[in-house]
Amino acid sequence: MDELVATMTPVLWHVVRAYGHDREAAEDVIQATWVGFVRLHQTIEDPKAVASWLITSARRGAAAHARTARRAAPVQDETLHAVLPDEESAEALAVRGDEAARLWGAVASVDERCRKLLRVVAFMDRPDYHSLSQDLDMPVGSIGPTRARCLAKVRTALTKGGGR
Repeated sequence: MDELVATMTPVLWHVVRAYGHDREAAEDVIQATWVGFVRLHQTIEDPKAVASWLITSARRGAAAHARTARRAAPVQDETLHAVLPDEESAEALAVRGDEAARLWGAVASVDERCRKLLRVVAFMDRPDYHSLSQDLDMPVGSIGPTRARCLAKVRTALTKGGGR
């Protein structure tokens, strides 16, 4: 057995290293090949087929190890940041969702006229005050002061925790 190990180990090294494995991975594959041989040597009927069996076993082990190593290859954070889209963390999304729920809960706590006005103001950059005055049935000059009072009511509801 010592003579077989001394003769075949360099050959197995060449076979396994041809798959691009580093020293440690090659050692693992070769060790597994020899363990498999010790366990299954009695199944080899022709003594001339031992070398072929060892080479085939080492080749299969190296290929399997290469497939596993490709799937489990660690990636540096810098590499990931370069290819992943910029997204908020789950924590930031949860905080933002909670804040939005509190805000809209506070908006829901004010009267209907304020809700309508605040919804228009929230979703339009520059609302048309003339059409807004017709929709809300209020003079153009009172839209700004009414908006300020409505925002103050929402602010009060948020500080009191009434936004939930």
